Amino acid sequence: MISVILGILGLCIGSFLNVVIIRLPKSQSVVMPASHCPTCKAPLHWYHNIPLLSWVFLRGKCSTCKNAISIQYPLIEASCGALFFYFATVLEPINAIAVGLTFSCLLALSLIDFRYKAVPDLLSLPTLLFALLSQPGLESIQDALLFAGGFALLRILVSAWKKREAMGEADIIIAAIIGAMLGGTLGLVAIYLSAIFALIGFVLVRKKDFELPFIPFLSLGLFCTYIFQEPLSKLVGAYFG
Repeated sequence: MISVILGILGLCIGSFLNVVIIRLPKSQSVVMPASHCPTCKAPLHWYHNIPLLSWVFLRGKCSTCKNAISIQYPLIEASCGALFFYFATVLEPINAIAVGLTFSCLLALSLIDFRYKAVPDLLSLPTLLFALLSQPGLESIQDALLFAGGFALLRILVSAWKKREAMGEADIIIAAIIGAMLGGTLGLVAIYLSAIFALIGFVLVRKKDFELPFIPFLSLGLFCTYIFQEPLSKLVGAYFG
């Protein structure tokens, strides 16, 4: 029952994050004006804002102008709902909420970074707070600071070598999130996986003058490592003794 309740909570959070993804990069309020169709600007009624179900009942179209509603809306809502539901089955409720919020926000940050190549601190900093709350204790704070410092140093060195900014400040915050949630050893595993995912993405895209965002790959590396941390810990232990 708790899993279902938290799954519904995740759907609602996903609905709110859809607003954040659209408005926050444009420096618009996420509260006012009320939800409306991005095409005809018609205000939405409460029954148009039911997470996931409204999109299905409306058949993916605005009730007023009949233009298509982006598939992003149900996908984000369903993804956040699934995250909360899953973590509620393997973690204590309070911890599940903190972890669910962390990964839901990372999903939103990844999409914003992919679209705009810039991540708002108004979302990345709360995500770091959720990550720290999900792993209480001084050790998580120490690991967060260690990874943030390591990425900050890497940013300085690579930027000096390339003579241009090679890494965004948001990447440093995501590194801190990785350290907070995984600790030192698994945090390095997550960054290693992120680099592999980014390399695969670079090979697949191969577009001239296309700047590949790194936050989606950092988030994916963190997610995979967090989900499979037990077998990965055994693998690392067996390899390095």
